[in-house]
Amino acid sequence: MSQTLSASTLLVVPLAPLAGAILAGIFGTAFGGNWIGRRLSHSLTILGVLVAFVLSAMTLKSVALDGARFNETLYTWMVVGGLKMEVGFLVDGLTAMMMCVVTFVSLMVHIYTIGYMEEDDGYNRFFAYISLFTFSMLMLVMSNNMLQLFFGWEAVGLVSYLLIGFWFNRPSAIFANMKAFLVNRVGDFGFILGIGLIAAYAGTLNYTEAFGRAGELAKLSFPGTDWMLITVICICLFIGAMGKSAQFPLHVWLPDSMEGPTPISALIHAATMVTAGIFMVARMSPLFELSDAALSFILVIGAITALFMGFLGIIQNDIKRVVASSTLSQLGYMTVALGASAYSVAVFHLMTHAFFKALLFLAAGSVIIGMHHNQDIRWMGGVRKYMPITWITSLLGSLALIGTPLFAGFYSKDSIIEAVHESHLPGAGFAYFAVLAGVFVTAFYSFRMYFLVFHGKERYDQNPDAHHDDHGHDHAHGDDHKPHESPWVVTVPLVLLAIPSVVIGFMTIQPMLFGDFFKDAIIVDAARHPAMAELARLFHGPVAMALHALSTAPFWLALAGVALSWYMYMVNPALPAAIKARCGPIYTLLDNKYYMDWINERLLARGARGLGQGLWKIGDEKFIDGALVNGSWRLVGWVAGVARRLQTGYIYHYALVMLVGVIVLMTWFVWRDYFTLLIK
Repeated sequence: MSQTLSASTLLVVPLAPLAGAILAGIFGTAFGGNWIGRRLSHSLTILGVLVAFVLSAMTLKSVALDGARFNETLYTWMVVGGLKMEVGFLVDGLTAMMMCVVTFVSLMVHIYTIGYMEEDDGYNRFFAYISLFTFSMLMLVMSNNMLQLFFGWEAVGLVSYLLIGFWFNRPSAIFANMKAFLVNRVGDFGFILGIGLIAAYAGTLNYTEAFGRAGELAKLSFPGTDWMLITVICICLFIGAMGKSAQFPLHVWLPDSMEGPTPISALIHAATMVTAGIFMVARMSPLFELSDAALSFILVIGAITALFMGFLGIIQNDIKRVVASSTLSQLGYMTVALGASAYSVAVFHLMTHAFFKALLFLAAGSVIIGMHHNQDIRWMGGVRKYMPITWITSLLGSLALIGTPLFAGFYSKDSIIEAVHESHLPGAGFAYFAVLAGVFVTAFYSFRMYFLVFHGKERYDQNPDAHHDDHGHDHAHGDDHKPHESPWVVTVPLVLLAIPSVVIGFMTIQPMLFGDFFKDAIIVDAARHPAMAELARLFHGPVAMALHALSTAPFWLALAGVALSWYMYMVNPALPAAIKARCGPIYTLLDNKYYMDWINERLLARGARGLGQGLWKIGDEKFIDGALVNGSWRLVGWVAGVARRLQTGYIYHYALVMLVGVIVLMTWFVWRDYFTLLIK
């Protein structure tokens, strides 16, 4: 039985995608002279990610079956006052699972991109970006210290900026990537404060050493307040997760990130960037377990995101934005699980969600290709008979998303709902209502999209822009305007993602939630937070869980959501318009995304700009430059001017001044002595 892993093998995992990114990014673009063509560029990047996936799968096998572990420093960058800044890897069950999820989804996206981006001029540049993104995420999840964690954290944010704004000639894409960048900086400010507090009070950035001193941190108060230091640390860390994992109110960047090409929507929103915050909180479970206040905060924020972001999917008409709304909602579910101390359930849902959400995004992209780059689901319908592979894989992904028994999403989502039900933290009641109501909402908007796209009357000929795609190419109104199935490089990833979307939950729920898979990666105080212990008591196997679900509220709520969407969009299609007319204010509220963008742009941004201009015009120009800098030299100049007038050069003037000075001094001493005698 092997107990260790090879450092050199682990090092190859992130470096292989990095090598592919460098080769394609330099020698495959104008920057390096376009020495290699498209075929070699995508071959090199796919090979790099394939190598990373194979090695990740081997690592997972060693970790799960042989109990292998790795926790070593590979390189010491510097030591500052005893604080070590290092590069190192920590590989346990949590890391090995994340490595496989990231590399597998990335591999599918790389293959898919061959078909989706074949007509794009930035083909090689795009492959370089997504490989660099994979490297950044692997460095994040494999880190054994907070410095490397922060490096990977910022790197995925930087590359996501490049990917969202990939079509940089579109003003909307530039606005979206800048929005994502700025919103994430807000969260990252809190994140780095949390890391700084750990470094200041624990004296280390290493996970193992910091967790070993967690008990000492829990006894300290934040200076000058009655707050527990551990609570402040955990909330600061979670603010970082709010930005990266798109939690309310720092969620506003994610819907707009749909401006990027579809493959990066799958990569960012399924297995990589948005799950970084969930992974980070799970990794920091030894700290979060010591603060019920922080856990309650996480619980409530996750519940708000799960329910209210799901409502947005009901009124979206862009196929990618519907799926993006579901991502927001599902990230809320994961966050709720973290707040209930069900960290293993959160990362379990992270894993299942990665497969079926990547599937749904890539299937949406396949529909966009087949519909000649039309993304509006109102102008689709009847696509099923033209795109059978896309149809069946989309159906499987939708069934997994809504939590259909035996599908992957069922095991993770139902476990979250039950864990929240067993939690006794403040806010758990609201959270339980939110995740339960979210089941109905998710089923409704998911199958609204499914029915409008794949079933019913064909409506694509009614689209006023049906004869134009995103790139301005014309399509005739004859037979070639009919939808068509996508090429094999698009459909093969759909099939490969559909398989785990169906079976992965059934296969892994026992070891991941109730076995020893996360035993040394996730720490839970069962006495204070009994949710996982109660789940283990109620679990009698995946089959029994699926059968029991048929009599529970989540199943019937999901079924009701599907049935209502079928009735409203297949049987009585006039009903949605009637409801919209009667509920105009609610529709307007949802269509404007709760006016969060308006608040950010009109109030916060303008307020910050006004404050900045005030500090600039009044504080800098008038006070610092005007009063202090310019005022000081003007005063000196005035004094010098007065003094210059006194310096006449005539001896009798100087003699007169001396005499006046003597008289003043004599007068002063005389009057001083006189008043002194009077007082005595």
